[in-house]
Amino acid sequence: MGAEDINYNDELILVIDDEESVREPLVEMLKHLGFRADAAGNGKEGLEKIKNGPYTFLLTDMSMPEMDGLKLIGHVKNDYPHICSIAMTGYTKEYKYIDVVNAGATDFINKPFSLEELEAKVKRAIIERDIRQELSRLSITDSLTGLFNQRHFYGRLKDEIKRSGRQKRKPQLGLILLDLDNFKNFNDTYGHLAGDDLLQKVGNIINASIREGVDSGYRYGGDEFAIILIDADTDVGRAIRKRVEKAIEKECGISASMGYANFEQGMSAEDFVGKADEYLFKFKGEKKSQGLQS
Repeated sequence: MGAEDINYNDELILVIDDEESVREPLVEMLKHLGFRADAAGNGKEGLEKIKNGPYTFLLTDMSMPEMDGLKLIGHVKNDYPHICSIAMTGYTKEYKYIDVVNAGATDFINKPFSLEELEAKVKRAIIERDIRQELSRLSITDSLTGLFNQRHFYGRLKDEIKRSGRQKRKPQLGLILLDLDNFKNFNDTYGHLAGDDLLQKVGNIINASIREGVDSGYRYGGDEFAIILIDADTDVGRAIRKRVEKAIEKECGISASMGYANFEQGMSAEDFVGKADEYLFKFKGEKKSQGLQS
């Protein structure tokens, strides 16, 4: 990610300063640079705006009545960790750089500052944020298939189980485990490069078959895959299983075995996986007894 790749219009910056003569010109400066920008007159008003708006940056004065910038940055860091905060002050002796950074700010800028200095600070913060996000994405992604990896699978499954436990209605959380039939024979016959190409195709099929932004697909290991279905009853689970199964047969020329389970209150993540795995094992056994799988 380089400076030339940054689109300022993707960012929405909230300027918070109790002096209108400071915050309004700042908003205009930011808009002149190409950012989207908005303003609030104090910390409480700012938090209310953040609660209802898709802000990516906070540019806040430090010395303000009721709630100073240090406390505001701390609140934003805890409740909205995706927002980058830059502190600005003319009282450099009152607030130390280390205290501001420890509170959660990305950077610190002293008043008065030039448009060029402000742009440089924000640009650097964007680049550092995007690098962190990309590293985080890579750490939870399987490099071959583009699906999430097993490490992220268990983290996400545990989060969804917790969420289901907080719901008053019966949770509708589904889990599909699948593996490819006779994949070892495929590898032995066509080679590992062809095998890798096949796994990539399966990854694409899974991503195309699930509900975008709702369900999630994972490479569980080797030729094993998992799909977490959110707010999905048995009919939804059945439809997605059939969609994936038919697409694998059509596009890959190989069959897949699947096990499906619905979450039940009191289950741990391991119990849930074990239940789906039990159905997968049973399904594979039925295929073998019918001579459909060697």
